[in-house]
Order: sequence, then structure tokens, then C-alpha cells
Amino acid sequence: MHGLMQDRPLLISSLIEHAARFHPDTEIVSRLPEGSMHRTTWAGVARRSRQVANALAKLGIQPGERVGTLAWNSYRHLALYFGVSGTGAVLHTVNPRLFPEQIDYIVNHAEDQVLFFDITFAPLVEKLAPALKTVKAFIAMTDREHMPAIQVPNLLCFDELMDQQSDQYTWPEFDEKNASSLCYTSGTTGNPKGVLYSHRSTMLHTLMELAPDTFGIASTETLMLIVPMFHANAWGAPYAAAMVGARLVLPGPHLDGQSVYQLMRDERVTFSQGVPTVWMMLFQYLDQNPQLDPKGLGVKRIGIGGAAVSRAVLERFEKQFGAEVVQGWGMTETSPIGVISKLLPKHAGMPEEELVKVKLKQGRGVWGVDLKIVDADGKALPWDGVAYGHLHVRGPWIASGYFRGEGGEVLDAEGYFPTGDVATIDPDGFLQLVDRAKDVIKSGGEWISSIDVENAAMSHPGVAEAAVIGVSHPKWQERPLLLVVPRAGAEVSKQSMLDHLSSRIAKWWLPDDVLLVDSLPHTATGKLLKTKLREQYRDHQLPGA
Repeated sequence: MHGLMQDRPLLISSLIEHAARFHPDTEIVSRLPEGSMHRTTWAGVARRSRQVANALAKLGIQPGERVGTLAWNSYRHLALYFGVSGTGAVLHTVNPRLFPEQIDYIVNHAEDQVLFFDITFAPLVEKLAPALKTVKAFIAMTDREHMPAIQVPNLLCFDELMDQQSDQYTWPEFDEKNASSLCYTSGTTGNPKGVLYSHRSTMLHTLMELAPDTFGIASTETLMLIVPMFHANAWGAPYAAAMVGARLVLPGPHLDGQSVYQLMRDERVTFSQGVPTVWMMLFQYLDQNPQLDPKGLGVKRIGIGGAAVSRAVLERFEKQFGAEVVQGWGMTETSPIGVISKLLPKHAGMPEEELVKVKLKQGRGVWGVDLKIVDADGKALPWDGVAYGHLHVRGPWIASGYFRGEGGEVLDAEGYFPTGDVATIDPDGFLQLVDRAKDVIKSGGEWISSIDVENAAMSHPGVAEAAVIGVSHPKWQERPLLLVVPRAGAEVSKQSMLDHLSSRIAKWWLPDDVLLVDSLPHTATGKLLKTKLREQYRDHQLPGA
């Protein structure tokens, strides 16, 4: 027997129409690549989204065809989020931080029919255009005054094209399982692979994102979206903001510490999401300007993902900003919410040291995401906070495979997706990453967590950033090498780091060597690029080895 409920498809177009109808005057603030500030509203974004839909029809874009973007966070990109997917076409957000040959590969692999781009990327687009065989039009996301002088076929001006379109459009209804957007992995090994989201998966993910036990985004929020809209759908925040009509602040390419601080201050941001590398730049700016009081910003919560949160980062936001840190774990393949760190009632009154240990775990599974950890033979391991194994996940917003079947069959026999992470899960369901499977250090038959050693190193007051990799050892197979970027003006030495670590990690985890470096390489999504570090230091001679 079926229920007697109306059967309405879960479609992304419903989000922007809801925002326009029930939160029409709520502001969307953008700092554009051109440098100017732009202010519109949800009603204004809805009008632009409909004009996007009409423009795509004029350009001959059919349902299911891919529309590419090379763009920062702005109201123009926001309009594309809804306007492209709402028509039944597929929004393909291209990560501009990938290597040019990777961008060439994924645009061709996706067979993008149109490419929208911010003027920041005009030289890159001009360079790549001859190789982009399927792209029929290149649309610069700017006004006529700032149009780039580049030689590409069928170059159009975004603002002019949109202004020529009607702002009246009836969004089509179709199967909610149809594809809505496409994001490619960062491709640290091999070519990037495409993760193809559906309208249904995106809408369910959006609903969970609003829950108090996840990010709890509400209409009272001023959300500064630092996580890029070209990475995993900006963690789904644009959709969530539309669903509740939250005020959005979009910083464009201006992510240096001073710009982030000033935008937070001027727009009275209450919640902001970003990866650790952006927060490090903000901290550096504050270190250089000690007269500034971060508590004066009024930021209530900080969302952090993309890498494990160190104790130093956690405590700085809590004590200096007076902000709650909401840590999460996920990946492009999980839309990306997998687990979110929110305390339970039982943690009230817990001693500070014990509470910090809980807060530094990546978080508990949210509804919709099943978790398991397995050994090398695929056998499930207990949730005791001690046993660690390979993390597998499944759920309605978890990838079942990659676009065009790249990578072959990826799910296990129970339909779980293997994440490539090694983790523990405690009896309360809190997941803690031990490492990426490829990054864990295998020493004498035991595993050393590079994440734990890095977090311990980051608690040193003179350390701006740290990375740990395994280096070949004739006796122990691998031993840890610690690479440290000192804070400006700080006194840091190999011995001071080893002394600091000796009381914080197991003795046999202590790095065999410590090197001070000017910088560390990162992936296109802000994570430490350990493949490059392992290659660079492959022949490093450890003392005594």
C-alpha cells in the first residue's frame, strides 16, 4: 500500500524559487574579481538564474549536456549554480588550481559545451581554448568594460548576454535522479575522476546540512563562503543558504588574511567555512597586527574541512575569536558531508583535556551516511576507538562510481565506497582519521599516523605549518621525517621540535629528522601534497640510517 502523499520531484530549481519567494530581500554580497563590491538579493539571483536558463536555450544547450565554469565565489557563479542545473543541464565546476593539462583533460572528458570563466582566468582560457574541442562558446563573467582582450572563438560577455534574456522562465520538471552537477577529484595520482551528483542526492544532502547537529545554517545567518564554489559544490552551502534564505558573503579571489578579516568585519559575518590554509593566512595577518581583536568580529562559528584540525587552530578560534569550531570530514565523492564534529550531552562538564580530544576527532556520522572500518581482508572492525582500518561509507549522497566508468567498479560487496582513509570509530560513533592509506608510515610492522604527529607539531607556538612523511629506512622500512614552516620571526630548531613532541606522542613515533622549510606544496583543494614531498625527499638520508 502506497501513502497518499503528493509526488513532487526533489529539484534544485525549487531552492532558488523558494529563496526568491520567501526571502526576496535578503542580501547576497560579492567581492568581484574586478575588485569592486556587488550587492544583490535572493530575488535578484533568481532573476539572473532564469536569464541563465534562457541564455543556455539560446546557445542550444540540451538537458544532460555539461556546462563548465572556471570561476570564483560570486553572485554570477551563484546564478549559474541554479540556472544551469534547473534546466536539466549539468553544471561542471572546474577547479582552476589544477594543472593546465588536467583542466584540458577534464573539460574534454566532460565534453563541456560552454565554458563560463572569470576574467582572472582569461590567460589560461586563451591558452587552453584550441584544445577544448567540444566548447562552442566562451563566456567571460564580467561586464563590457572589463572584457578581456583574448583570442578565443565565440567570446561572449556574461552581463550583456544575460541582460538580453527575459527573466521569465518556467523550470522544467524531470526525474530527480537526473544528473545535476559534476565535480572532478583533485587527481593527485592519475587523471582526475568525475563525481556526478543528482538532484535527489543534492537535495537530501542540503536538508541534512541545515540540521543543528551538522552546520545548522538558518535564515538568521550571515554566511561567508570561503570554501570555493569550484570544489565539491562549496560543501553544498549555496544550496543550503537558498533553502533557508541565509545572507551570503562571497569573497571572490580575495582570500588573503587582510581581505578575509576586513570582509568578516564589514559584513558582520556570523559563520564562515574554509580549509585550514585560508585560516592560516588569516592568523598570519592577525599576528602581524596584534592591535586587532578577533572577538570584535562577532563570528560565532567556523567550519573547517579538507584536513584534520590541529589543537592550535581549534584553541585559537575558541579563545581569540570566541567561535565554535565545526569540523567535518568528507570528500568530493560524499557530496561532501560524511561526519560532523558536534558534542553530545554526555560531554557537558567533561575535563578540558578530555573534551579537546573529542573535539579534535573528525565527528560523528550524520543521518544518511553509514560507516564501517575494515581490515586488509575486508573484515569489519569494532567501534572501540582503538582498532583502526580502512574507512568505507555508503548513503544517498555517496558516489556509486565515477563518470564514464573511470576506475571501474568501486563499491564493495555491501555497496560501501572505499574512501582511501584509515580511521578509528569510538563507541559514540566519533570517527578519527589515522591517515590516508597512502600516507600512513609503516615502521617495523606498525603504523604511525602522520596526522597525529603533524597536529602535535602544530601545537608548537613557533610553527605555522607542518608535514610528516615516511622516508625509507634499512631496518624499520620507513621512519617519519618532519617538515616545518616556522612562523615569521619565530625561533624554531630541530631539537626544540623534538623536545616539544617528546611529551605529546609515543617515543617510537618521534621523527628521525626535522627540516625547516620556507613553504609546503598543496593540492588544488588546499591539502598537503604529500606525493610531491615523498618524491622530493625520497633519497633523504636519515641520521643514523
